[in-house]
Amino acid sequence: MGDSDGLSGHRERLRTRFELGGADPLPDYELLELLLFRTLPRRDVKPLAKRLVARFGSFAEVLSAPIERLMEVEGVGHSTALDLKIIAAAALRLTKGPVAKRQVLSSWGSVLEYCRAAMAFADREEFRILFLDKRNQLIADEVQQRGTVDHTPVYPREIVRRALELSATAVVLVHNHPSGDPTPSPADIRMTHDIIAIAKPLGIAVHDHIIVGRAGHVSFKGQGLF
Repeated sequence: MGDSDGLSGHRERLRTRFELGGADPLPDYELLELLLFRTLPRRDVKPLAKRLVARFGSFAEVLSAPIERLMEVEGVGHSTALDLKIIAAAALRLTKGPVAKRQVLSSWGSVLEYCRAAMAFADREEFRILFLDKRNQLIADEVQQRGTVDHTPVYPREIVRRALELSATAVVLVHNHPSGDPTPSPADIRMTHDIIAIAKPLGIAVHDHIIVGRAGHVSFKGQGLF
């Protein structure tokens, strides 16, 4: 059997396993292989998939990695990196669908899933705001600031000003901890109370502040932090 026959057979067996059993039984590198089959149709992509997972830690972290960092891995060119980012964008759009079309507070599980997909595996801190109308439906979803690996500058008055521009009556604050641990810092708690203090007199409610990380999430409201 030639190399091409062996490669073809491996691909067909992996596709069959996915078709019959879904993604859950597959390790991260095999799911990544399935994506790379179409991007690199004439290469054995198993070693590359394993390198990517070893470098970034998991399937989700591979898709969340910036193009420049993906291209640092041997065997990943710009086209392959771009394909992975397109897949990541499609997955994020899929998780955002239920959030965009429903009352946010009644679909809280979908909100958390979307926030984790959008931010939990980013390599820098981001501060995102979900702006809601009086029916608690999503008006806008905006990343207000991007920072370093452990700090994002947040300007409470700018957040409230943007809420007024959008005629939002409530907001959900979200940010990530690239360290993986979503435990709020004293600075996170102070900043949240500063935003509440400025927003409340203007009729803008802060429904929650969520911190997401690889290890899970923390809800300020759920923890009684305000």
